[in-house]
Amino acid sequence: MRILLVEDDDRVAAALQPALRRHGMSMLRLSEGRDVMAHLGGVDVVLLDLGLPDVDGVEVCRVIRKTSDLPIIIVSARGEVDDRILGLHSGADDYLVKPYDVGELVARVEAVYRWRRAARTGAVAPEVIEVDGVSLDLARHTVMVDGESVMLSRKEFQVLALLATAGGAVCTRNRIVAEVWGRTWPGANRTLDVHLATLRTKLRRPELVQTVRGVGYRLGLPVAGE
Repeated sequence: MRILLVEDDDRVAAALQPALRRHGMSMLRLSEGRDVMAHLGGVDVVLLDLGLPDVDGVEVCRVIRKTSDLPIIIVSARGEVDDRILGLHSGADDYLVKPYDVGELVARVEAVYRWRRAARTGAVAPEVIEVDGVSLDLARHTVMVDGESVMLSRKEFQVLALLATAGGAVCTRNRIVAEVWGRTWPGANRTLDVHLATLRTKLRRPELVQTVRGVGYRLGLPVAGE
């Protein structure tokens, strides 16, 4: 995934580039907003600061949105409610206030990219996902295992739904925590481990939620003949 960062703070840009690279993303950085339109080709997501030296980021967002449906996330130190409303009304898909957790930023980048891609293709996520005897009803928030109802907590259901809708792709720990809990904290990994252990027990299929060591988790498909 290729990210266009429009940010005048060199320290922010320097810290973000290696973090994005660790998540398989490349980054192009502009320090001013006036040349944004000339650099949108081949870009998947725009990260846009509002306090640019030449033009207000809100206006940059409006200009991009007039001609492009690229996902835009405003990343700004302006954290007042009115600022967020203005940014979203200008065409941004999301708004993140500085300072932010990199894991949360990556999760939001992946989320808006999925939303926009689905909108372009007209894809509609299935309401019911079935894997190895486990039936997950996303609309009703219910889970059946071998035809029997299984009670999951809200967080357990959200974790399972995130893994199920990823289509077998790996979901990083940071992404799961950011999307399900909406924040990170020192004990987040332990909390996630506990929820996953309980989830595996309730589903009675320990191999269904697979650990990808050093990366995260994915929903595994059963091997033919087993």
